[in-house]
Amino acid sequence: MNWRDILEYQFLGNNLSEYLLSAGILLFGFIFKTVLSRIVSTILYRLVNRFSHEDSLPEFRRLLIQPLEVLMFLVFLYLAFQVLDYPLDPSELRKNDPFLKTFMFRTYQVFVIVALTWVLLRFVDFIGLILKHRAERTSSKLDDQLVPFFKDFSKVMVVIFAFLIMLGAVFDVNVAGLIAGLGVGGLALAFAAKESLENLLASFTIFLDQPFVVGDLVQVGELVGVVEKIGFRSTRIRTLEKSFVTLPNKHMIDKPLDNLTLRTFRRAKFDINLTYATSSEQIRAITRDIQEYIDKHPRTNQDGRIRFLNLGPHSKDIMVLYFVDTMDWNEFIDIKEEINFQIVEIVERHKAEFAFPTQTLYIQRSSPGHDKPEPKKNFYVGSDSDIK
Repeated sequence: MNWRDILEYQFLGNNLSEYLLSAGILLFGFIFKTVLSRIVSTILYRLVNRFSHEDSLPEFRRLLIQPLEVLMFLVFLYLAFQVLDYPLDPSELRKNDPFLKTFMFRTYQVFVIVALTWVLLRFVDFIGLILKHRAERTSSKLDDQLVPFFKDFSKVMVVIFAFLIMLGAVFDVNVAGLIAGLGVGGLALAFAAKESLENLLASFTIFLDQPFVVGDLVQVGELVGVVEKIGFRSTRIRTLEKSFVTLPNKHMIDKPLDNLTLRTFRRAKFDINLTYATSSEQIRAITRDIQEYIDKHPRTNQDGRIRFLNLGPHSKDIMVLYFVDTMDWNEFIDIKEEINFQIVEIVERHKAEFAFPTQTLYIQRSSPGHDKPEPKKNFYVGSDSDIK
């Protein structure tokens, strides 16, 4: 028996040579799927390169190389089985075909549709990456929040269309009749998806009214943080404690929302507590000097108010109220520290002293001849936190 006889040996309706050829195609596809995927990704990149002003080929390949490898292997799998007599041509697939053949072919079709959908989703990610880089170059923040929203929206539409194509092409479902039939159960479906629909409509409200944009510092209820992303269903906020909070868009428009970024000034308000030994002349001079300093400071406006406001239980209180024209928190506390140092210097220059909590304690002596209690000197009564 020579090699030709061995290669022409029949098994399950196919020659050994056909099996070897099929295995060779599979092996070739498995070995060169990465190289071929890089070639295909380069060709696809040239189609979208006109929309990108930077070298994004490495990022494009990173996104598409894996789904393209799967798609390439499925193509070579189809070519390998085309060499054999089984499975038959897809056009010959009939309802009375064996279950195994039908199951295998439909499974293959599902994998092809999933792989193509995967490629399209990664392609949408790349387009979103290009648009994100463009949005970062503009001064407007509206495009920064529109890009992730429409990227998520496009990916949802791709998945929906892929699912409908799978139903129609693979499982012979009447897609048009199915969509028309949804009108009957549309009410139940809308009720089941009530929360999702409300969040979707809320997201459109956010984009149209623009109560806030990405990068704004907002307060929603007790939550304060910076808006990092406005999504299809929810808004993500980075709190001042650096935690990451996700809120449904419905809550962002239903609850009172304070956009702290839109403030023109930051307010500083506190009291200066002076001892009761401070004279009225000292208080007038201190109040006048602090008011003049606040009014002349280059970073405050003319709405500052320095007033002798209250006679407290242990101090004479001067209210300090002013506004700093900055939205940056770090800059605000630096300016406030500078003003605080100047206030301390003004108080010290006028020979006044800061008050601290005191109380008078009377002790009743039990010895004869002392019927009246004797007052003791005032002393400081601190809290537990003062004990070290």
